[in-house]
Amino acid sequence: MELDILGLLLYSIPAIVTGAIAFLFFREHVENENRRRDFLIQKDLQKDALPMRLQAYERMSLFLERIKPSKLLLRVNPNSSKKEDYESLLIANIEQEFDHNLAQQIYVTDQCWNITATAKNATIQMIRKTTISEDVDSADKLREAILTNMVDKRSPSDAALSFIKEEVSNLW
Repeated sequence: MELDILGLLLYSIPAIVTGAIAFLFFREHVENENRRRDFLIQKDLQKDALPMRLQAYERMSLFLERIKPSKLLLRVNPNSSKKEDYESLLIANIEQEFDHNLAQQIYVTDQCWNITATAKNATIQMIRKTTISEDVDSADKLREAILTNMVDKRSPSDAALSFIKEEVSNLW
């Protein structure tokens, strides 16, 4: 009887070891296949997402160019001679441009979106500060004052555009 159990053990141990090794190899193979499948899916998603991300960065660049005071003032002419009306028109135009590009935030980084929103708000603040100046009494004077202010310093859009260029260069 002891001999039968010993014989059974001698035959079982190699089978158990072989089974355990086969199980480990099979498990490793399945994990590798899952990683490979995940990698291929991720690669396909990136292939599809990259053009959409680049398009979003292009749209953000276009938005920043359009709200740049020098270009905004050329594109948006005053309806009346009142500086308050022109201020409202300029701000409404900026807000409309921003609203038109709201969906782009899902394709760009949070930092990029925040910098773009900050550039928009800084541009609006610059327009408001110029409007309350005592030297400005008409829409034409408001245009002149904004353009004069822009000669001395960079537009808020310029800093945001620099950031977008840097971020896009890091995508490659």
